[in-house]
Amino acid sequence: MAPATVKLSDLKVNIPAAAIAQHPLPKRENARMLVLERSTGQIADEKFKNIVKHFQKGDVLVLNDTKAFPAHLIGTKEKGDIRIDVYLLRELRREERLWDIVVEPARKVRIGNKIFFDNGRFYCEIIENTTTRGRIARFSYEGDLMPVLNRIGQMALPPYITREHTDDDRERFQTVFADPAKKFAIAPPTAGLHFTKELLKAIAKQGVSIVYVTLHIGQCVLEPVEVEDISKHRMYSEYFEVSRDTAEVINKALKSRKNVYVVGCSTLRALESSILTTNMIKPNRGWTDKYIFPPYDFKFGFRLLTNFHPYGSSSLVLTSAVAGPTALVKAYQHAVKQGYRFFAYGDAMLIV
Repeated sequence: MAPATVKLSDLKVNIPAAAIAQHPLPKRENARMLVLERSTGQIADEKFKNIVKHFQKGDVLVLNDTKAFPAHLIGTKEKGDIRIDVYLLRELRREERLWDIVVEPARKVRIGNKIFFDNGRFYCEIIENTTTRGRIARFSYEGDLMPVLNRIGQMALPPYITREHTDDDRERFQTVFADPAKKFAIAPPTAGLHFTKELLKAIAKQGVSIVYVTLHIGQCVLEPVEVEDISKHRMYSEYFEVSRDTAEVINKALKSRKNVYVVGCSTLRALESSILTTNMIKPNRGWTDKYIFPPYDFKFGFRLLTNFHPYGSSSLVLTSAVAGPTALVKAYQHAVKQGYRFFAYGDAMLIV
């Protein structure tokens, strides 16, 4: 018998507005952590700082070391003084000053329009439509745009964070293990936001190998799943890398039947994009539009550390494929009743 088709509405849980975290906790490690056991559906409520007790010698912790940059620019459209939010996805050709961007409200932005920034000091001109909200733009600013972004750009906080951006977000909407040489993501892997350097050291002292993959999170976080038949959704391609050293460490653990802890949906997508027919991880790099939705046959054994995700996000769909849709909904309902904090700046979930 074929598995039942999962609809988007099957994953619906009413999250009170007051439960959506608008600010990070003063200390990252003080987040709560819901632990969901896949085999039984059992739920436990724990503190994230106690995650160390879940590890055993020989286990592996896999992190995504991409670094987010202040990709959100607030501009003004010429002839109308209309606010336009511009999200920079990636630089296409520096010599031509071309960037792949997303704009909001998209209906107000057409080919030929100019959007001005920094009190009119520079602008971008829309030269092509790519998706409903996507555009290719040519910037008037010559040279490296990153110093300008560091000065006037904002971190691309999700729309459910309704407060104003603060300087604190530049530090807190970022993992402590992000690689400065890999500053190409518009958002961090939020499951990693709870770790501190001290906590990572404590995990390593347990005899756990900590390894890294890279997946530069891009347009996928801006484009929700909007179809009831979740199989019809399409992901955007994002660049990823799985090094030879990382693959070897994970494969050694798999062969030894040790636990592999995958931190975040982006990390899992990078690994699932790098599977051999032997169900081992291969060194790999390139672009992936891997979309994981239930039912899904994962090719290797792992435990997933993730956050609570908004309805309609591809991360919620992926997490439902790991936990099982029914078990995931029950876990979210439990989290609501127990007063968990939700979404990017919220609490964590460990699926074992």
